[in-house]
Amino acid sequence: MSEMVRAAVQVGPRKIEIQEFPRPATGADDGLIRVEANGLCGSDVEFYKGHLRQGMPAFIPGHEPMGIIEEVGENAAKRWGVQPGDRVAMEVVIPCRNCFDCLTGNYQACRNRVGGHGVTPVEVAPALWGGFAEYMYLAPGAVVHKIDKTLPAEVAAMYNGMGAGVRWALHYGQVRLGDTVLVLGAGQRGIAAVIAAKSAGAGTVLITGLEADAHKLALAREFGADHTLVVDGDDAVDVVERVREITDGRGVDVTLELTPMAAGPVSDALLATKHGGRVVLAGIKGDREIPIRTDVIINRALTVQGAFGVDAKAMAEAIALIESRRFPLERMHTHTFGLDDTAHAIEVLAGDVPGEAAVHVSVHPHH
Repeated sequence: MSEMVRAAVQVGPRKIEIQEFPRPATGADDGLIRVEANGLCGSDVEFYKGHLRQGMPAFIPGHEPMGIIEEVGENAAKRWGVQPGDRVAMEVVIPCRNCFDCLTGNYQACRNRVGGHGVTPVEVAPALWGGFAEYMYLAPGAVVHKIDKTLPAEVAAMYNGMGAGVRWALHYGQVRLGDTVLVLGAGQRGIAAVIAAKSAGAGTVLITGLEADAHKLALAREFGADHTLVVDGDDAVDVVERVREITDGRGVDVTLELTPMAAGPVSDALLATKHGGRVVLAGIKGDREIPIRTDVIINRALTVQGAFGVDAKAMAEAIALIESRRFPLERMHTHTFGLDDTAHAIEVLAGDVPGEAAVHVSVHPHH
């Protein structure tokens, strides 16, 4: 087996290079996975375009890696409950597992963390921290989830997007039986939120999108959305007014704001939610200041929740949902690319390639 590992390295905005790195040596407490697939996320687009973490040293992107345990140390195998040949999905954060935050269940706030998958510079040994690589290093603190090997790789690679839908809709949004839910943004996580909400028994689910998102809105309907609202073009609807019509003026119980870079939907989220309702903010805005009317939050007694990533509970529930095969998730997967086409894959997901209608896109390093 080659002693060098190929990886796609982001060296600057819109600049990805294929480089080679030494295959890491593993010991008793760590491991190595052969990356089967890495799902792409909207934040990959923002990293690629330079909207996030400007000036960051070169790094291997890919924070949704999934693959086969190639090597694992004796201690690590016991700690993770895995053996060579098992398929695993990885969380982004690599916590220390010993500090107060880790010990009290808030491990995503760990201040001693090594870094994370898909966000750690290659200058940090052994460099192979991201999923856009043939092999990826598993640090001793890595959070590992086993996943069914019989699932198609592109479906198994949806674990992070589905985890976001579960956490944002059910854990943060607290969607309950019969609730009315508004999802602003029809990306893969918006569709995953529809699936999660319907799985929890939501009564009515609305989702918004652009004219260019017609294929995504169609999928959302297939997965249970009751109303799809187009917010641009000649037939654009006023989201807040349409919500009032559908809910007889009451507003929705829960709103999830998932749109990238757009300011308007934040205001829509606050105005469309009922008195005493919940608003979950997860749409990345490129670190821009977004004006909001705090009086709306106060006078409507809204609970506004920021959403950070996916934790172990949401990941486990999402993997169980995927493994149940209850939903035809393969319908969400639209594009598979090899490692050499990583930049193109990100541009396809971003909607920057004419004629390509993407929903779920994955990079398969051995493709």
